[in-house]
Amino acid sequence: MSRVLAADIGGTNIRAAVIDANGSLLDEVRVDAQLSNPALSADEIIHIIADLLQPMITADITAVGLGFPGFFRGSDGVLAASPNLPNIRELPLAESLSSRLGIRVAAQNDALCAAIGEHRFGAGKGARNLLHITLGTGVGGGLILSDQPWTGEYGMAMEFGHVRVADERACGCGLHGCLEAWASATAVSRIYAEQTGCIKSAGDIYSAACSGDSVAEALLRQTGEYLGAAIAEAVKLLDVHTITISGGLSGAWSLLYPPLMARMNSRLIPPLRDTIHVYQTSLGDQAGLLGAAYIARS
Repeated sequence: MSRVLAADIGGTNIRAAVIDANGSLLDEVRVDAQLSNPALSADEIIHIIADLLQPMITADITAVGLGFPGFFRGSDGVLAASPNLPNIRELPLAESLSSRLGIRVAAQNDALCAAIGEHRFGAGKGARNLLHITLGTGVGGGLILSDQPWTGEYGMAMEFGHVRVADERACGCGLHGCLEAWASATAVSRIYAEQTGCIKSAGDIYSAACSGDSVAEALLRQTGEYLGAAIAEAVKLLDVHTITISGGLSGAWSLLYPPLMARMNSRLIPPLRDTIHVYQTSLGDQAGLLGAAYIARS
């Protein structure tokens, strides 16, 4: 049975797994890798990823699939830019890794890979149309239309993290007021530090909120409101009624979900209100890997 090697590249860690044709993870590794370091060059990024993947490539691996945070041009694996990596421009990521590894490599936006995984195997299974949102170091979005991944004319569809939700706060993309600057795990940690002087991870902020920290609770509820506002804008444009959300910050679901739904419905036109279903991922952190495996086989 053919196997592929899938990798999900995050801003702070890389996960890779061997995946069989049934979508079963047979082997998995996770390493810390600060790829969000803006000083990294293209060669250094290729070197870091290749060093992790090379030992996992055995004779029965037929291809490699890679989910990477950034703007991709179509399906040819060219990384046009990555908001948190200013040194990267028009990097032939798939081709460069293929040359280094000696095997075919497919690469695509990490959130689109997660959308594919969620649509094929997770909470979005059975929906013909799906918007998937990833809440991690940044905020990403992937879109499935009529059961097919939709990348747009130039490969940059559903850059959900760069929907504008407020006027303030600079974003890594160069704009201001982007959702990513307000509702990513990085943003939540930064805003909490500004308000309290304490540095905590998003996970620790959620724990603090559950233990009675009113600042942490208010911040996470605000995060849910920003998410709901952004989802409403996407729904009004796309008329997609199934939304799935994954990523580390989705672990704060109990605080995010109620204000998300309230703000979303308040921003929708009347015929759309109370018709949109928003689900927490059912795949945990495996959606991106399963989607990367899918594009490796495509």
